Amino acid sequence: MAVEGKHALVTGGGSGIGLAIARALAAAGAQVTITGRRAALLEEVAGDGLHPLAMDVMIESQVVTGVAHAVAARGPVQICIPNAGIAEGRALHKTDAAFWRLVMATNLDGAFYTVRECLGDMRKADWGRVIAISSIAGIKGLKGAAAYSASKHGMIGLIRALSEDYLGTNLTFNAICPGYVDTEIVSRNVTTIAERAGVSETQARAMMVEANRHKRLISPDEVAQAVLWLCGPGSQSVNGQAIEIAGGQF
Repeated sequence: MAVEGKHALVTGGGSGIGLAIARALAAAGAQVTITGRRAALLEEVAGDGLHPLAMDVMIESQVVTGVAHAVAARGPVQICIPNAGIAEGRALHKTDAAFWRLVMATNLDGAFYTVRECLGDMRKADWGRVIAISSIAGIKGLKGAAAYSASKHGMIGLIRALSEDYLGTNLTFNAICPGYVDTEIVSRNVTTIAERAGVSETQARAMMVEANRHKRLISPDEVAQAVLWLCGPGSQSVNGQAIEIAGGQF
């Protein structure tokens, strides 16, 4: 495997999609730094190639020192997975500046800081994979979630610009855009959607299932396997893409 012996960094790696990606990379032979704000959660899932690092991607200084610490411990980062994010909908007329900045700081600024700090190692090694976890909301926009959709569109823009900057090198930049994935975020959103739409929690969950084109929730491992493919042999010409994992065309 192309990832064997390489150092990967996964933000938001303590649960959900991030944890599935981290475990898949570790199983393929990578040493994986998993980051997040909840140190106890990271420690709980650490081991078997997963190394915890408490870090808030919203805070630039923490990302700078955190990535430097990971590099000192495990060598240059050559696989960077900006995954940490907040998924919360709010109508625009109910969106204040504080909420807008929270979403942007987590989803977009956090990706920017993380990629920037990992990019130097990749440039020196002339090999790197940056795979941002965006969302189907970065492709089509999500009703009632303007801030979230804008942040995820921004991630894709960042990835596409970087892919142009490094054309012809051994660095590739791609985004994965899942639909609704069977994680704790979906479980938390059930209550929010039920309250906002005036439906039962069962109906709210069914609404998310129906939003995926194949009418089922996506497994986190389906996203993880796409990451492995983008890191592996035969994917080197896949660059600057927003890959939808949503059960069908939008």
